[in-house]
Amino acid sequence: MTTSGTGPGPIPGPTENSLRRALKRARDGVALDVAEAAVLLQARGEALEDLAASAARVRDAGLEAAGRPGVITYSKSVFIPLTRLCRDKCHYCTFVTVPGKLRRAGHGMFMSPDEVLDVARRGAALGCKEALITLGDKPEERWPEAREWLDAHGYDDTIAYVRAISVRILEETGLLPHLNPGVMSWTDFQRLKPVAPSMGMMLETTATRLWSEPGGPHHGSPDKEPAVRLRVLEDAGRSSVPFTSGILIGIGETYEERAQSLFALRKVSRAYHGIQELIIQNFRAKPDTAMRGMPDAELDELVATVAVARHIMGPSACLQAPPNLVDSEYGRLIGAGVDDWGGVSPLTIDHVNPERPWPQIDELAEKSAAAGFELRERLCVYPEFVGRGEPWLDPRLLPHVRALADPQTGLAVPDAVVEGHPWQEPEEVFVPSGRTDLHRTIDTEGRTSDRRDDFDEVYGDWAALREAAAPGMVPERIDTDVRQALATAADDPTKLTDGEALALLHADGPALDALTSIADDVRRSAVGDDVTYIVTRNINFTNVCYTGCRFCAFAQRRTDADAYTLSLDQVADRAQQAWELGAVEVCMQGGIHPDLPGTAYFDIAKAVKERVPGMHVHAFSPMEVVNGATRTGLSIREWLTAAKEAGLDSIPGTAAEILDDEVRWVLTKGKLPAATWIEVVTTAHELGIRSSSTMMYGHVDQPRHWLGHLRTLAGIQQRTGGFTEFVTLPFIHTNAPVYLAGISRPGPTVRDNRAVTAMARLLLHPYIPNIQTSWVKLGTEGAAEMLRSGANDLGGTLMEETISRMAGSSYGSYKSVKDLVAVADAAGRPARPRTTLYGEVPEERQRAAAESDGHLPQLLPVLD
Repeated sequence: MTTSGTGPGPIPGPTENSLRRALKRARDGVALDVAEAAVLLQARGEALEDLAASAARVRDAGLEAAGRPGVITYSKSVFIPLTRLCRDKCHYCTFVTVPGKLRRAGHGMFMSPDEVLDVARRGAALGCKEALITLGDKPEERWPEAREWLDAHGYDDTIAYVRAISVRILEETGLLPHLNPGVMSWTDFQRLKPVAPSMGMMLETTATRLWSEPGGPHHGSPDKEPAVRLRVLEDAGRSSVPFTSGILIGIGETYEERAQSLFALRKVSRAYHGIQELIIQNFRAKPDTAMRGMPDAELDELVATVAVARHIMGPSACLQAPPNLVDSEYGRLIGAGVDDWGGVSPLTIDHVNPERPWPQIDELAEKSAAAGFELRERLCVYPEFVGRGEPWLDPRLLPHVRALADPQTGLAVPDAVVEGHPWQEPEEVFVPSGRTDLHRTIDTEGRTSDRRDDFDEVYGDWAALREAAAPGMVPERIDTDVRQALATAADDPTKLTDGEALALLHADGPALDALTSIADDVRRSAVGDDVTYIVTRNINFTNVCYTGCRFCAFAQRRTDADAYTLSLDQVADRAQQAWELGAVEVCMQGGIHPDLPGTAYFDIAKAVKERVPGMHVHAFSPMEVVNGATRTGLSIREWLTAAKEAGLDSIPGTAAEILDDEVRWVLTKGKLPAATWIEVVTTAHELGIRSSSTMMYGHVDQPRHWLGHLRTLAGIQQRTGGFTEFVTLPFIHTNAPVYLAGISRPGPTVRDNRAVTAMARLLLHPYIPNIQTSWVKLGTEGAAEMLRSGANDLGGTLMEETISRMAGSSYGSYKSVKDLVAVADAAGRPARPRTTLYGEVPEERQRAAAESDGHLPQLLPVLD
C-alpha cells in the first residue's frame, strides 16, 4: 500500500507489470485508457523519466507541426482582480474575501473603472498585452453589498460590468482582456465574446464527491459542480470562444479521478476544437483556509500529471504549468511536455497565489534556454486562433488583436506599441454583395461539391457527434394500449397521458388512420373547415453565418461563392414590391453575420416601415433576438422593446428545432439552448409581441422528443397566449451537413408527418388552434394530406424562399393564391386569406393579390 498526497487515503500502487506495459504504450504512441493513465500518474524515479521523455517527444512533434519548434511561450500580462467577492466557498481559496474585510481595508466591493484602468495603463507602458480579469462567481447572488454596488453604478449584473470594463480597457489602453468570471451561461458567452478574444475557467476536477460530500474542498460551492463546469466548457466551444481550462491536482482526488478529468477535457477539446490551452496547476496549502493542513502536491506529482496530460491531449495541445508554483524547477516541467508558462506580470502579483511571486521574465528566458527552448511572447489568444480568425475572433476585436500580433506566426510582436483603439461596430454593414438567385438555382456557379471545403472543421468533431447522437436515436418500446389511447383522444385530447401520447406518436396502419381522423374532427370543431393562407414575402437579408448549425445548408462564410448580403434599400425594395403584389406581411430572417451590429435589426424593421407603413413586419428568430441583445449589451426585454418601437410586429418561432438540449447539441454547434429560446418567446409575448411556434423533426430525434417539445409549447401558451400557430417543419436532409456526415436520418417518413401533424392538433388543443403545414417542404400532395390529418393552415405564398431550397427542397419558392386554393381543394376544403395574427384581410389587399396572382415579377437582384 502507498499513500498519495492526492488521494483520500492509502491506495494500492501500480504493479511493476502494469507500469511497464503503460510506459511501453506511451513510448509507442498508443492511445491510453483511464486505467493506464492512472497507472502512469504514479510513475516515479526512472519510470517517471521514461514517461516524461516520451511526452516531450509528443510535444516536440506538435511544435514542429505548428511551425515553432523549440519555442516555449508566455503572455506578458497584468492581473486585475475585479472583485474578490464570490458566492462559492472553496476550502483552499484565499482570493475570496467578504464585504467587511474589503471595507476595513478601504476597498470597494469591485475595483472601480479608474482603478482598473490605472493598472492597465501602467501595464501597457511596460509592454504588457494581456489584462487578466479574474473575479469571484456571481457575487451579487450572495452578497447584498455586491448587488448594491452594481445597482449604484448602473449594471444589471457582474457580467455587464465585466463587459463594460473590457471595452474601456480595449479603447483606452490597448490591452487584450482575458476573462475569468467563473461559471458562464451560453448567453453570457454571447455577451462577452465581442469584448474579449479569449476566456477561461479551470475545470479543476470531475470528481463529484469532492463537491457533494461534506468536508470536500468544493462542498457548499454551487459553481464547482463538475457537470456545471463541463457544460461551461461545451458552451464555450459552441460559442467559438478560445478557452483556457485545466485541472488542479492534490485537492483530494484519486489518480483515477485525475485521469478521468483529463479525459473529460480531451473529449470537449475534440468535440469543439476550442480549448486553446490546458493548465496543470499543483495545489499549494494556504494559511487561514480549511485545507491549510493538506500537504502540497509534490513536484513529482506535477511532472507526472503534465506528462500524462501531454500523452492524452496529444501533440497539438498547449500545456501550461504556472512557473511561480514550482520553485524554479522549470527544466523538469519542460522535460515533461509543457510548452507554455502562462501569464507572467512585471507589474502585478498573482492575486490567487499572492505568496508565490512571478519569476522575472529574464530568468524565465534563461531557464528555458538552459533546457533548449527559446522563450517567445504570445497574446492571451493563442496563435492557432489568431490564424483561424472568424468565427473565433469577433470582427470588433480584430483591429485590437492585429495591432499586437505577428501576421506570420500569430505570436505577439514584442515591441508593438500598446495603445487603445476604438471598439466599434464594423462600418457599412449593409453593403450589397453576392448572389440572390438562390431561390431559383443553387451552385450553377460556385461550389460544385455537396459540402463546403471546411466541412470537417466548422461543425465540430463528427465522431464525437455520432457518439452523442446514438442514445437519442434509439426507439423506445411502447407498452401502452393504442386503442385506449385513441379512445382518450376522441373523448378529450387534453386528458392524454404521456404514455398514451407516445403510443399515438408511434401509430401506424389502421391506428394511424384512426388518429388522423380524430385529429381532423378536433380541427373541425376548433377552427372549422376553412384552410387559411397568407400573402407574404420571405426576405432573407443575409446568409453569411458562422453559428455552425449542422442541419443548415443556407449558412455561408463571407468568402463562399453562394454568400450574399442585402442593403437596407434592397430590403425595402423587396417589401415594396411585395406590397404591390398584395402582401400583408414580410417575414425577415438572416444568418448571424459577424459584422452585423445588434442595432442592425432595428434598421431593417425601420427601413420596411418607412417604405411600406402598412406592412406587418414578422421578423427575427429568437437566435437573432439573442444576437441583437448580446451585441448591444441590452437585456432581451430591452432589446425587444426597442425592436417593437422600430417597427417589429411579431417574431417567427423558428430556431426551436427540438426543445431538448440532448438533440439540440447534436443538431447545432452554437445556437441558443432550449431554455433561452423559451425565455425569448415568453418575454416577447409579455411585451405584446406575438410569435409563431415550430418544430423541426426527422433527424436525430425520436417521438419522445416530439412529445416533450409539444408539451413545452402548450405550457408556454397556457401562460402567455402569445403563439399564433404551430408550424410543422419536416427536416430536409439532402444538403444538410449532419446527414452528409452519416449521422441523421434522411428526413421524416410520411407516417412521421401524419403522426406529428395529428398529435400537434391533439396535444396543443385547445391552446394553439392553428396548425400549419409546410408546402415548401412537403409539396402539394403532402400538404393536402396534412390538411386531412389535423392541419388548417398552408402558410404563405413566400415569393422568394432560400433556406429550404438550399437544404435541398424541390418544391419551389413561390405558390400563387390559386395554387394554395388548389391544395385546399385537394383536401376537399374551402380556402381564405388571413393576416399574420389570423385576422380578416382588407378588401384592397385581396384585390391587389388577385390582380397579380400567378404573375410574379422579376425578383430584384442584389447587384445592379
